[in-house]
Amino acid sequence: MGVGHENRANLYAEVTGRVIAELEQGRLPWVQPWDAAACGCAMPANAVTGRRYSGINVLILWAAVIEGRYASQRWLTFRQALAAGGNVRRGERGTTICYADRFTPKDEAERARDEDREARQLAFLKRFTVFNVDQCEGLPERLTAVEYAGPVTEADRIPAAHALMEACGADIRIGGGEAYYSPAGDYV
Repeated sequence: MGVGHENRANLYAEVTGRVIAELEQGRLPWVQPWDAAACGCAMPANAVTGRRYSGINVLILWAAVIEGRYASQRWLTFRQALAAGGNVRRGERGTTICYADRFTPKDEAERARDEDREARQLAFLKRFTVFNVDQCEGLPERLTAVEYAGPVTEADRIPAAHALMEACGADIRIGGGEAYYSPAGDYV
């Protein structure tokens, strides 16, 4: 097995190990209270680019927020913290996430062009270490401000969504601490 395959296998094992550890401790990072104020369960995003994380990284970062008791779901690399004018506090430990993509090697692209066929792409997996903005200091306020808008009032609901809910004919009940469909009562 080559080094690339070994690194990929190690990363998969590491991520799987983290999820299993959460389950063994009775924590399900993807199950959170319905009230956003109580959980900070927004989608994790890069603090600098605003790009939301996806796939297994969402679970990894949610678990890290719970474990670290962070107030934010914003993350950045060590270099991004420095470039933004801040720094990661001494002694803080980052969270490893992964980036998967595909690329076409130059020689394969040239061969495919010469042979008049589609070029084959190679998959790659890369690991990154990110830090929650709560682990940093000196960052600009635009990166650290806590975003909590509070509960949505009747007047603030999106009119189109409200109209759709009324038009669909379903029995939709708003309130309480859970979101679910009740088969016995046939309501949402």
